[in-house]
Amino acid sequence: MLENYFKLREHETTVRTEVIAGLTTFLTMAYIIFVNPAILAESGMDQGAVFVATCIAAAIGTAIMGLYANYPIALAPGMGLNAYFTYGVVLGLGYTWQVALGAVFLSGVLFIILSILPVREAIINAIPRTLKLSVSAGIGLFLGIIGLQKAGIIVGNPATLVTLGDLTQAPAILAALGFIAMAALTALRVHGALIIVILAVSVIGMVLGVSEFGGIVSLPPDPSPTLLQLDIAGALEVGLISIVFTFFFVDLFDTAGTLIGVAHRAGLLDKDGRLPRLGKALLADSAATVAGAVAGTSTVTSYVESAAGTNAGGRTGLTAVVVAVLFLLALFFSPLAASIPGYATAPALVFVATLMARGLSEIDWEDVTEYAPGLITALAMPLTYSIAHGIAFGFIAYAAIKLLSGRVRDVSPVVLVLAVLFAVKFWWLG
Repeated sequence: MLENYFKLREHETTVRTEVIAGLTTFLTMAYIIFVNPAILAESGMDQGAVFVATCIAAAIGTAIMGLYANYPIALAPGMGLNAYFTYGVVLGLGYTWQVALGAVFLSGVLFIILSILPVREAIINAIPRTLKLSVSAGIGLFLGIIGLQKAGIIVGNPATLVTLGDLTQAPAILAALGFIAMAALTALRVHGALIIVILAVSVIGMVLGVSEFGGIVSLPPDPSPTLLQLDIAGALEVGLISIVFTFFFVDLFDTAGTLIGVAHRAGLLDKDGRLPRLGKALLADSAATVAGAVAGTSTVTSYVESAAGTNAGGRTGLTAVVVAVLFLLALFFSPLAASIPGYATAPALVFVATLMARGLSEIDWEDVTEYAPGLITALAMPLTYSIAHGIAFGFIAYAAIKLLSGRVRDVSPVVLVLAVLFAVKFWWLG
């Protein structure tokens, strides 16, 4: 049955290889079941309910990707988008988390529509590569500053905006050592480096009396505090259009980039360099975002950590199905998730930031019309504490610089329209 459904022989793989690949992928991304509830809890959401929503949304999205699109790609609530949800939309702009969930839901519906329509590739290709790379890097820098803040390594200062925190405090020391350990274990190609260090730092903190231990295994928490609590009507306000677009934009291009990148490493692209069944893969991602919003979590997206599974030999959707099952089993580890302190997840945020910021190296640094708007995009996100503002500044800068330098052909109609809309928004709405 598995051979016929997943075409294992055709992809030169076996059930054993796919299972090992699924376990490998899960270990590399399991940190999200600890980090995501901790971030969204700061918006006022129930941490236990978010833990359940995280596992359920990841399981649903990954299962659809495996069973429907037959790709070894795992999905879960995206890093960066969860930070934007809490620090940008709720704490920054003052919207309720219910309204923010409504915006996530609408972005998922918009993504589903795009996944069905035949214009999806044209829209993806219309966005310049520079902006795609700089958005990813900017989200990484945004995560980095949040991680350093959560660790107490940087703190607010009325004169200089930010300054160095008290590095003699245990949380700052443990977070710094945790980051170093993550980088070292990754260099040694240890699968699950992030989750290993998060757990190790947590245990050390508990032994030192910095945090408390709440247990390991129990029945899943009550999901009702976030289940079906999204406010779609509130998210339809004019002021939230840019927020819905931001969730949609980042998910679309993050997903497209991850799918192409992982598939390329696994040798799953066709002879023309295109991804077969792209529509099905995008539909799996967008359906997971809708399901996640209903359950009570931020945008679900494809994880680049899936490359760890393909490196272990995973080539079909069976790998993804294994990951989905493991996320369901993780539901019974909620006490452990609740015991993970902020200083243990902070190094994971900073380490993910280092991975995402690598996109800046791929920008054309010989062309000022490329690197100038790219760097503006990346810098604006952490400095304005908003992914949305970074995207807006990037589109405006890219279109304006290209047009004024006579490079009109480099500006697609999609980019021009979005740049104008962003400029109008800042002019009229602030």
